[in-house]
Amino acid sequence: MKLEKLVGERFKERPSDCNIDSHALMVRGGYMKYVANGIFSSYMPLKRVTRKIEQIIREEMDAIDGQEVMFPVVMPATLWQESGRYESIGSELLRFTDRNKAQMVLGMTHEEAAVHLVREYANSYTKYPFMIYQIQTKFRDEARPRGGLIRVREFTMKDAYSFHTSQEDLEDYYDRCHKAYERIYQRAGVPEVISVKSDSGMMGGSVSHEFMLLTPVGEDSIAICKNCSYCANMEAAASIIENTRDEASEELKEVYTPNIHTIEEICDFLKTPLEKSCKAVVYQKNHDDSFVVIFIRGDLDINETKLTNYLGCDVHPAVITEECGLNAGYIGPVDLHINGDYTVLYDKSLEGTNNLSCGANKEEYHLTGLDMSRDVADAEYHDFAKIIDGGICPECGEHAISISRGIEVGNIFQLGTKYSKSMGMTYLDSEGNAQTPIMGCYGIGVGRLAASVCEAHHDDYGPIWPMAIAPWQVHICAVRADDAEVKAKADALYEELQRRGVEVIYDDRATVSAGVMFSDADLLGCPLRLIVSPRNLKDNVIEVSARDKSLSEKLAPEAVADRVQELIKEALSK
Repeated sequence: MKLEKLVGERFKERPSDCNIDSHALMVRGGYMKYVANGIFSSYMPLKRVTRKIEQIIREEMDAIDGQEVMFPVVMPATLWQESGRYESIGSELLRFTDRNKAQMVLGMTHEEAAVHLVREYANSYTKYPFMIYQIQTKFRDEARPRGGLIRVREFTMKDAYSFHTSQEDLEDYYDRCHKAYERIYQRAGVPEVISVKSDSGMMGGSVSHEFMLLTPVGEDSIAICKNCSYCANMEAAASIIENTRDEASEELKEVYTPNIHTIEEICDFLKTPLEKSCKAVVYQKNHDDSFVVIFIRGDLDINETKLTNYLGCDVHPAVITEECGLNAGYIGPVDLHINGDYTVLYDKSLEGTNNLSCGANKEEYHLTGLDMSRDVADAEYHDFAKIIDGGICPECGEHAISISRGIEVGNIFQLGTKYSKSMGMTYLDSEGNAQTPIMGCYGIGVGRLAASVCEAHHDDYGPIWPMAIAPWQVHICAVRADDAEVKAKADALYEELQRRGVEVIYDDRATVSAGVMFSDADLLGCPLRLIVSPRNLKDNVIEVSARDKSLSEKLAPEAVADRVQELIKEALSK
């Protein structure tokens, strides 16, 4: 490929609307162009990167007996109505009506389509287990797309679905797929990706893992134990609190607290630590606006994923009015009365505690001396809190939790029978009885993985692509291509490397300076760079260097092609 023919502009300035490095570098380098919010077109360099990632994924899925299929992007709403998700999923699912007045959806995930494809075929136990997968365009109407390809609305994804006749068989295959994912990230150049326990969310199922690339720009929070192997998304991490109880309980007293509304203000007023307070956090259920009041220790925060999983519905922060019966800023668990339907919940951080401050459910008054066992005797306690930095590890029990940020680059779920049962998929077992197959689901976002690799491996000048997914393996820079000898040597090298099957981008523009040429090479990020220049040819050498600065050699022109092939082989074998 001649660089002068490459469609797309490369430029020096960082775009003002790019808030993370990978997004900025991929725009600057001519990889992608904005079309609409969360929607991008790909230029050739990005397409070559994603095509290589897709091939790695195909090879690893085929190696665990996957069969590639293709589901439609557009599906009838009836499929999603069968599973129950047409109503349960919010506005992320794009719904529309076609010219025949039929309700349709754009696929954001394809569990329903997978069941539809195989439910007539897989009618006997003899046809199990099996796995089908696709690499397909999807559309998810994200409320807040960000970070270029990190969170988009239209994207390419590999999603796989396995079908089994027993939980044990699913678990065995789930482990095989987990190992395949580790190989995919190793081969794609990000072996540092870690597997963490996660919340299944709208996908359903009881067991799920996310694969995370740890980076400060990640939007997910990960709880990692410094002492053991425990890793979990904060949404799924259990919060373990060592509740303490004073030897003697104080008398419950009202305290006049004018113009004090927040938990920080009352603790400052009473000269007590946040841990000795009970705060109220109020939500409303999305479907009926009924109130949910949660009481939790003052220094902790609510994990909304745990809350919605417990309630079985989505919630939003409450709008507290006079009619609802709640005194905003003065809500407490003693003698709480709310007008209308409401739910009152208690976090485990309060269980058995005493001598706390809390709201008195009375304007400008708080209580001190709260003893949960004595004053709220009917309370039931559940885990609704976010795990904290320095918190207790759910596995080893040590105060060794640290919170890191990460980008999710893949996920796997043990779905169970959520979709097969709701959509009426059955098979006959060896005794002729009808059974419901058990499913697993396995996804990787291709564009997000490409952007994540760029985020993990770049410098101030551009991406540093791993050999396995680089747009080209070699970048030839013919400095002073108007020099006949330079042009002849560079042309010959380009032809020889192409003859040997090496992927080469060749910059023989005579109209640009060496600085522009090297800047463009940095932005394209090819692992190996070959510099043919008058200065080098004066010494009868060609410079061979690595984009990551790990290598710089000067070789006789006739030795370059062999050395390049050797370096490519070494890089691909790692």
